[in-house]
Amino acid sequence: MTEAKPVVVCTWSESQGEFPVGAEEALTLGRKVANALGTRLHWLVLGTLPETGMETAGRFGADGVDQIEDAALEAFSADVYLNALAGYCRQESPMLVVFSQSVETRLVAPRLAGRLEAGVLMNGVDIVAGDDGGLQATASAYGGDTQVVYELSGAACYVFALAANALQAEPAEGGPTQPGCRSISSDLGGVEDRIRVVEEARTEGPRLEDADVIVSGGRGLGGPENYGLIERLAEALGGLAGASRPLVDEGWVDSSQQVGLTGKITRPALYLAAGISGASQHMAGCSAAKTIVAINKDPDAAIFRYARFGIVGDCLEILPELIQAAKQ
Repeated sequence: MTEAKPVVVCTWSESQGEFPVGAEEALTLGRKVANALGTRLHWLVLGTLPETGMETAGRFGADGVDQIEDAALEAFSADVYLNALAGYCRQESPMLVVFSQSVETRLVAPRLAGRLEAGVLMNGVDIVAGDDGGLQATASAYGGDTQVVYELSGAACYVFALAANALQAEPAEGGPTQPGCRSISSDLGGVEDRIRVVEEARTEGPRLEDADVIVSGGRGLGGPENYGLIERLAEALGGLAGASRPLVDEGWVDSSQQVGLTGKITRPALYLAAGISGASQHMAGCSAAKTIVAINKDPDAAIFRYARFGIVGDCLEILPELIQAAKQ
């Protein structure tokens, strides 16, 4: 009897020694799909295995950990990583390769699918097994306004990128497994980058994606001199300051503070939007918040459709009052 093809979750660290962002969520989804199809779950790690890697693999139900460690993988290179992944997949023949979606995986996942002649789906939210034993994948569409369900059929392999904060990480039912660890060889010496990074964006400090409280401002603030109100309220609430895309485009704030489809995808306990209209592109980055509070002068603003609490009024008048109340 032919052994069922495995489900593979692939991750790598943004910096040496760091735990891969989104790995636990991707392993949660991979374990669910592998259980539904009665097959094995492998965690493929490119580069150094995190210190807690084996414990995490067992806690989330991985049957095995595969590691490709090579000097060429110490810094991210789309071409090098692509070659390592393609070689691994040709050797192991997985039915599904799951990535945690990021800027880097956006560069690699579609190209990997092209190399393998596999199906590919980005902005993924979930995968379930259909009644016929096939797979149905759900993805976010139209800036997060809706979701689309795809039937995965006709290909030997599928590449799936799980959107940030699409699901909650949950350890495997039945307790931890005892996965083994394999070292996978890969010849990466002759691979050269076709694209050279001239200047790399750098961010320091806490990340919006991890914040429990976010206070974001939009054009309703009037001018860059008023963005300080957003920062002061965020500090008073113990959170981080965010912004809509227009503020980034106009140079008010750095792009690392942008919330939305082309910015950060967040899942805070509280998201306070001041002077933000609620366009679908922005809501794609905050609609998963447990509680959304909106302040806007326009009572018909789209943001109020998403908000649990809404204040109709000038945010320049309301924000100072909220700052004072938060400090008391």
